[in-house]
Amino acid sequence: MDATKTDATETEADPFDRLRAEAGAGRLEEVVVAVPDLQGRLQGSRLAAPYFLDEAAANGFNACVYLLATDAEMNTGPGYAIDAWQSGFGDFVLRPDPDTVRMPGWDPGTAFVLADATWPGGEPVRVAPRRILREQLDRLAGHGLTAFAGTELEFLVFNDTYAQAWDRRYHGLEPATRYNVDYSLQGLTGVEPLVRRIRREMTRAGLRMETARGEVHPGQYEIVFRYDEAMKTCDNHVFFKNGVKQLAAEEGKAVTFMPKFDEGEGNSCHIHLSLRGTDGSAVLADPAAEDGMSDLMRHFIAGQLACLADFTLLMAPNVNSYKRLRPGAFAPTGIGWGRDNRTCPVRVVGAGHSLRIEHRVPGGDANPYLAMAAAVAAGLYGIENELPLPAPHESNALADPSVPRLPGTLTAALHRWENSAFAAKVFGSDVVGHIAQAARTELEAFESAVTDWERVRGFERL
Repeated sequence: MDATKTDATETEADPFDRLRAEAGAGRLEEVVVAVPDLQGRLQGSRLAAPYFLDEAAANGFNACVYLLATDAEMNTGPGYAIDAWQSGFGDFVLRPDPDTVRMPGWDPGTAFVLADATWPGGEPVRVAPRRILREQLDRLAGHGLTAFAGTELEFLVFNDTYAQAWDRRYHGLEPATRYNVDYSLQGLTGVEPLVRRIRREMTRAGLRMETARGEVHPGQYEIVFRYDEAMKTCDNHVFFKNGVKQLAAEEGKAVTFMPKFDEGEGNSCHIHLSLRGTDGSAVLADPAAEDGMSDLMRHFIAGQLACLADFTLLMAPNVNSYKRLRPGAFAPTGIGWGRDNRTCPVRVVGAGHSLRIEHRVPGGDANPYLAMAAAVAAGLYGIENELPLPAPHESNALADPSVPRLPGTLTAALHRWENSAFAAKVFGSDVVGHIAQAARTELEAFESAVTDWERVRGFERL
């Protein structure tokens, strides 16, 4: 026997050493293993710590395939790339990723870890959102590039519980602030106890907070965390979003990330995205250029503009998404870019290593993995084809009729996505069809519903 090889095997680091130490000290009872679904929500199970460490950590555990083929109500059906009915509601395997381990302080004795979905034979489930992003990041790595990103999530806080909000059918809720507190240091008394706890708990769980402030809509708040590699940022995003709702419930509050709760200001999820060489070099910057941008940066931005209409569905996946993307709502309606111009969907900010785009199309409902995959794929399209960059927009792009328009409805975005030859090429026809089915299911549910607007407009007067 080769003693050297034996010693190396015996001393090889266990990727879940941290959890074994916590369990050995009696501080770990359960491990939550979750997979992000099509909506960007977390689906999974609680596993007893000994079972996770002895079995699931290495071999994964089974979960029903329909988890990646449902609408918001957890309904599934034909049309998805995964047809749960035809497959008899069988299982795929969730394989935990040790790089995603978190210890949520609000859930004592519990660890949290994200998983990748694979088929029993070991092949990845291509329509899993995390996998969709991974394939685009791998393409980027083939060019010697790495993506760094940050997401800026806004949310509304209400003084009602989730149960009270449900019972009232979400009418007459009391926002936690009474008026516009954008950048304000006063008027935050109602919201501060909850958001202070959110900031502290997320920091203790390993997220690195940068800024936090009140926003425009009554009850609105934004917490920004430091950028990281794109996949890690998306993993942090779903952990944060899930945790915020849990913490709000514990504090007797309700929180919503929906893009447009009412006629007031909506909830955005701006994505900041930059590229670096795999050696860490600032490939987007060129100090010798008048605008400080490299040719790579110009191609990268041009790709965003060229693909934006086709990829809008990946950033605005629901009917409500397009209520935010309306004229007068201070959210993008056209296709253009500008240097530090918030009226454009693609805003260029920073310098040197921090030179980046801010993608302003996604709202609070965006699945971060899909939105990030769209931005990376679009940028690669521009780089690979060396697309020329048009002049920046220097005035109000929201009011300029010459600016090409984004798809204005979910139906229009679905049409562009389904008929995009480039989407089929870079994502695959299975992924295109799977996401298209999610949009069709959303549209069918909405078109069969009778809304309050229809009752108010038509009950007596029509």
